[in-house]
Formats: sequence, C-alpha cells, structure tokens
Amino acid sequence: MNTTRTHRAERLDTVVIGAGQAGLATGFHLKRRGGKFVILDANARVGDNWRCHWDSLRLYSPADHDGLPGLDFPGPASAFPTKDEVADYLEAYAKTFDLPIRPSTRVQRLARNGDNYVVECADARFEAHNVVVATGPFGRGAYIPRIGADLDPRIVQLHSSEYHNPSQLQEGRVLVVGASHSGADIAFEVARSHSTILCGRDHGQIPVRLESRRFRILLPVLWQVWGHVLSVRTPMGRKGRINARTHGAPLLRVKGSDLAAAGVERVTDRLTGVRGGLPVLGEDRVADVAT
Repeated sequence: MNTTRTHRAERLDTVVIGAGQAGLATGFHLKRRGGKFVILDANARVGDNWRCHWDSLRLYSPADHDGLPGLDFPGPASAFPTKDEVADYLEAYAKTFDLPIRPSTRVQRLARNGDNYVVECADARFEAHNVVVATGPFGRGAYIPRIGADLDPRIVQLHSSEYHNPSQLQEGRVLVVGASHSGADIAFEVARSHSTILCGRDHGQIPVRLESRRFRILLPVLWQVWGHVLSVRTPMGRKGRINARTHGAPLLRVKGSDLAAAGVERVTDRLTGVRGGLPVLGEDRVADVAT
C-alpha cells in the first residue's frame, strides 16, 4: 500500500530530481536566483551513480571541460579523470555551494495538481511550482534481453552496470554483447585475461586518439558541434540522440585496431537467440562461452 499520501506536503518553488551533474548544476543556478528548492536523489551519497561503474572507467573528455558552473575540475587540465575522481568532485561541488540535497530519497510518483506539481516519495511529499527531472539515461535499471533467461545457468551473466573488473568472470571465453564504446572498453580490458568475443553492429569510431595532440586541437571545434549542432535543440541533434540511445555511439578511447591487437574477436552479427543453452550469433554460430 502506498502511504506517501499521509505525509503533509512540503511546499517549494522547485524540486530537482537527481543529484548528478545536471541536477547539481541546476541547483547552483537556483541558489543564485533565490527561492526555496530541494534536490532529491535515490543514492545514499552524492556521486554514487559514478562510483558504481567499472573500476577502470575514465571520462572521454579532459578535466578542463568537465567542471560544473562555479567550480573548475581539479587536477591537470589535460588529464582524463577516473570515475571515482568524478564522484568525489560532484560530492565536493554539493558541499562547496551548500546545496539542499535529500539523499536516499527515491521519487515514486510525479503528477500535476492544478498549476503545481506533486512529488511523492516513500516517506515525504513535496508540492512545487516547478520540477526539473535530471535523472539522466543511466539510472533506469539494466535491460536484459528475454533470451538471457534461456542461457545455461552455468554461464555467468553480468550487465555492464554490474561489471567492475575481470575478477568477476569465470575461466573460459567471454562474450560481450553491444559494441559501442562501453562494450569496446570492457572487451579490451577483459581480453588481457580471457578469450573474448565482442558482438554487435559497427558504429564507427572517432578518427583521433583522445590523449593525442590532434584531439586537443580539434576539441574546441568538436565541443561547439556537440553543444550547438548536435544538441537536443536541433533536428539533427535530436535524430542523432535517438540513434545513439537505441543503436549505440562511435568508439572513443578504444579503437578497432586496439581490439584486434588485444586479440578480441570482433563479430558484427547480433545476438539472435539461444541453442542448447548457448548464445547464437547471427543465423547459426553457437558461441561456447563461460561469461
């Protein structure tokens, strides 16, 4: 039974849902403008949405492009921060500007109430003139294809949100499904200790190395394109966003040549089914894998 309706509503000007980088930046500007607001986050600690990623993850943009309004990202400008450095920065950002964050507060329902909005949580209820949904694309639960239930139970299945490092994997061959930059990064790392197959359509790759001088020269141009041409404010950007969300984005740090050099077997066929408890790639290849 939902008991949130028994709580007396706290009246605010704005409720921000999500204390990631978008929610915190919104909070920075709201505080400068005045008014009463709160930032709700399901995590127990600011930055936990980054801490849960795989151990070796680093950003794909250098530190001098990673700061939020009012506070530069610490460290060398050309360094690519780790996921834990990002998490610590977000936590420090919230403390620096004393943002009103309610941790461990998951929103269960959002609804209109006349000219206002009602936000309901397990043990709290808010009424506000404005609501900013800043949950991002990565906190909505792992999508596991239904055919995963047909795999032999001896095969370890991990979603990328559950993967941290190769120590979680069984001995034997590993199949990584999905060949965008996350899948490529994980496959490249896993291949150091396991025979690895990376399957999924080819999304291309950016033509320069992230850590190269060429990338530093091109970055201002790319940043303008990403921010003004391929943004959600343009038809081209909206189309590209849908394509990236549903089909995958180009390889960034790890290139096709890196995968080949690491011994990753690249299969552009999709995972299409299960036969005898084993995954089927394309029309008829049965992959004997342990993870």
